[in-house]
Amino acid sequence: MTSVKNPIIRLLVLALPVLIMGCSTNTSAPVNQSDTTEISSGAVPFPKVSEAVAITSGPNEHLFASYYGINSFSQDQRYVTVLQTPIKYRLPEADDPATLGLVDLETNEFIPLAETRAWNFQQGCMAHWLGTHPNSRIIYNDFEDGKFVSIIMDVHTKEKIRTIPYPVAAVSPNGKEAVSINFSRLRTTRKAYGYAGDGQDTRLSEQFPEDDGLIMVNLETGEGKLLVSINDVKDQVPEVPAEGIEYFNHVLFSREGGRIFWLARAIPERNTTSFTVDRDGQHLRRCFPDGWGGSHFDWLSEDDLMITASYQAEGDAHILFTVGQDNYKRLGNGLLDYDGHGTFSPDGQWMVTDTYPGNKGLREQKLYLMHMETEAVLPMGRYKHPTVFRDNGKDAACDLHPRWSPNGDMIGFNSVTTGDRQVYIIRLE
Repeated sequence: MTSVKNPIIRLLVLALPVLIMGCSTNTSAPVNQSDTTEISSGAVPFPKVSEAVAITSGPNEHLFASYYGINSFSQDQRYVTVLQTPIKYRLPEADDPATLGLVDLETNEFIPLAETRAWNFQQGCMAHWLGTHPNSRIIYNDFEDGKFVSIIMDVHTKEKIRTIPYPVAAVSPNGKEAVSINFSRLRTTRKAYGYAGDGQDTRLSEQFPEDDGLIMVNLETGEGKLLVSINDVKDQVPEVPAEGIEYFNHVLFSREGGRIFWLARAIPERNTTSFTVDRDGQHLRRCFPDGWGGSHFDWLSEDDLMITASYQAEGDAHILFTVGQDNYKRLGNGLLDYDGHGTFSPDGQWMVTDTYPGNKGLREQKLYLMHMETEAVLPMGRYKHPTVFRDNGKDAACDLHPRWSPNGDMIGFNSVTTGDRQVYIIRLE
C-alpha cells in the first residue's frame, strides 16, 4: 500500500477500521451479513472475512460440544466436535441424551460417536481435544451408573480409552490434568449450565462447603484432589444472604497450564468475584477491586487475562490486565464496552467477541474482530435470535460463543438465525 505522508490524512486512514464499526451492512441474506472486503490501513491489515457457512443442517439441532473459547477443532483442522439433539426450545432433562459426534470439514458429514446425558445448550458436554493426542482423542462429560463422569475416547476407533470419575470443566493444554466442579450444584444455582440427573452431591445444605470446589484431576490415573474449596473464598466474596449459597463456575487454564481462572458466584443475587490460582493451589488471588465482578474471559498469555466486567464498577467492558497487577485496560477504544464472549487467536494478534441480541428492535447478535495492537474493530456479521428461544428464560438461548481453529484461520460459532440451531464457520485469509 502506498504510504500516506500527510499526518492528518494518515490519522484518518488508520482510524478507518475503527470507524467502520458504525457502517451498515446488507441484511437481506438469511445466514450472514458480513463485510467480505479486505481492509488494510497502515499497520492494520484485517484479513479477508468469508461469509459464514453452516456445517450442520436439520432436521436436528446442532451446537459445538463445548463452551466458547475451548478448542473444538482437531489439530489438523479436519474435524470439529458437535452435539446433535432433537430438543429445541427447552432445557434438557436427565432422560434427554444428545449425540456427540464429529463434523468432517471436508464433506460436512456428521459422524456420530456416542450419546451423552451430561450436557446443556450453553456448554455442550465440555468436549476437549487432548493435548496428548490432538488429532485422535477427546474427553467429554457423561452420566454413568448414577454419577457424572468424563470419558476419554479415540474418535477414529470410537474406543472408550478411560472413564474418569469426575466431570471436567477445564482441561490443561498438555492434556494430562483437568479441573472438575459440581455440575449438580450448578443445576440449582445456574440451571442452564448444570446437568440434570443428580450425578453429584449438590451440597445445598451448606453455603460454603469445605469439601467442594475446584478439583484437580489426573487424567492418567483418575485421581482427584481438592485444589480450592468454596469455603476458601468465603472472606473474599460479598456477603451471601442466609437463604443463599456460593458456587463455582467458568473455569479455564492459562495458555501454558500454570494458572487457573474461575468465577465464584452466589444465589439469589449472583454477585460475582473473579479469581485465579496457581495449578498447585498457591497464590489465590482476586482479579478485581470490589464491585467489578466478572463475566466472560480468556487468557492472552500465561500472565495476561481478559475479563468482561464492570470497569471501575461503572459499566461493562472487555478488560485486559496482568495477574497480580492493577494495570487494567479497557479494550476496543470504547467500542467494546459491553459483556461479550471475547477470545484470542492462537497467535494473540486478534480477539473475536460477540454481543447478546437485546430485548428490543432487530434482536441481532453481532460478531466483531479486534486487532490487539491497534484495537481497531471490524464487524464480521449480524445474526437474528428469534424470541422463541428465550421464551422460558434463557434455558434454550443460543449465544454465538465464538472459537478459533488451531491455525487461527477459522472462527466457529452457533446460531439460530434461520430458526434452527446450527454450527457455522467463518474463514479468514
